[in-house]
Amino acid sequence: MLNWTLPAGCRGLIFDCDGTLVDSMPLHYHAWVTVLRRYNLGFTEARFYQWAGVPVEEIVRRLALEQGLTVDARRIAAERDAYFHSLPTSALRPVAAVVDIARRFHRRLPLAVATGSTRASAEASLRALGILEWFDAVVSSQEAGRPKPAPDVFLLAAERIAVAPGHCVAFEDGEAGLQAARAAGMHVVDIRPWLPH
Repeated sequence: MLNWTLPAGCRGLIFDCDGTLVDSMPLHYHAWVTVLRRYNLGFTEARFYQWAGVPVEEIVRRLALEQGLTVDARRIAAERDAYFHSLPTSALRPVAAVVDIARRFHRRLPLAVATGSTRASAEASLRALGILEWFDAVVSSQEAGRPKPAPDVFLLAAERIAVAPGHCVAFEDGEAGLQAARAAGMHVVDIRPWLPH
């Protein structure tokens, strides 16, 4: 178990979902490649990790623009999400170090999830791990306004758990999410060193 200490004055914990609480990134990338292939859109694994935390529809728009294609980004995003949800959740694993922290502070502090994915996708992943009920709020950037790296989703998550952003710790694995949490004025933990290599 990781020996992580709560910073002084922090009264709420906010977690990204994919890649932070749930080791779902390989499954997400598989869904991306499978669906984008139908539309002749390429998406490298390096770019996928670089854009961690960016909403699905926005990623489709960026890829189409870069590759000179005109597509229905909303439809492709919905198709990608549907395909991801059709995959067996048995392939999902917890990010042990982060889930241990959530377990330790569950019922002691308010906990929230701030995801660049849809709320339905995040809730399905958390439910598959049996930890959904630990969180007082699950907030997606779609309901918050601007996507990460804007701070909106973290600010709304803090509001939902009634803790001032400056008194929250945010856990993230993606550059866009780390920028978003910093912009929200939160104490930020980059969990990537805790990931198994």
